[in-house]
This record gives sequence, C-alpha cells and structure tokens, in this order.
Amino acid sequence: MDAQAEVIDFLKLNGLPFELRQHPAVHTMDDCAALGLPAPHCKNLFLCNRAATQFYLFMLGADKPFVTREISHALGVSRLSFGKDEPLFAMLHTHPGAVSPMGLIFPEAAPVRLLCDRSLTALPAIAFHPLTPAASLWMPTDAFFRRFLPLTGHEVTFLDV
Repeated sequence: MDAQAEVIDFLKLNGLPFELRQHPAVHTMDDCAALGLPAPHCKNLFLCNRAATQFYLFMLGADKPFVTREISHALGVSRLSFGKDEPLFAMLHTHPGAVSPMGLIFPEAAPVRLLCDRSLTALPAIAFHPLTPAASLWMPTDAFFRRFLPLTGHEVTFLDV
C-alpha cells in the first residue's frame, strides 16, 4: 500500500472529516494556491539541528516567511537547516515537495517534533498533501488539532511567526 492510501485509510478508520482532490503534481505554494481549494495549503518544512539528531516538522501559513534564525532562537537550537531526503522518507514516508503532517501517522515519525505557527489555528480549515504532490486533502482546523494530532501521539509547539 502506498503512503497516500495509508493516510486515507487512517483518516477514514478514525472517522476524521476530510476532503480529497487528485490533481497534477504541484511544486510551489503558488501552484497550490492556483488549485482553488476551499482551504489554504500550509507550508510544511522538515528541519533538523546541525548534528541531524533532532527533527522538526514546521507548519506555517503560505504567506509567512521562514526565518531560520528566529525559529532556531525560539527553540533554543543553535542552527536549524532543512532535513535531508533519507530521514524525511524514513520518518514521514514522503519526499521533498510533499512534506505533510499526514506523515505523523507512522510509528517512525515518533522522534519528529511538530511546530506550528499559531495563526493557523484561526483558519476554519487547512490543506495538506497526503504525502504526494499530486493530491491535496483538507480538514477542519479543529479536527486536525484536537482529533488528528492526538491520534498520532504528537503534541504541537505553537510559535508566533
């Protein structure tokens, strides 16, 4: 079973509300916005510390800039950088361009710390890739934070970006 199918099965099995749309692969936030989905896509960044011993998934609004220095300082980490492809696939079962909190359903994602820009909680719904850039799913924000995340065993650290 591929990762997208595992995500969809997980959501259905747990009775989580979501909608799914297949589409041509998209590779930028502008491409995502052009899809005309009823919810905005989040920017999802897979990050690690300098030694690549701590891993983070950072969710923020598509319109928000990512300033490594600010996030590193907020976490008390000397330097964050983008995580490499191998640990991304091993932990979240995806590749660059399809990074998503949906990968948190896998046991291998346990070491990944979830970070989120607090402003996302004000949105009625948010969209993600289901671990492939050729589809998008969206769900009510409340269902994501209050139902989906607890099922994955991940807590979220909110940051003000």
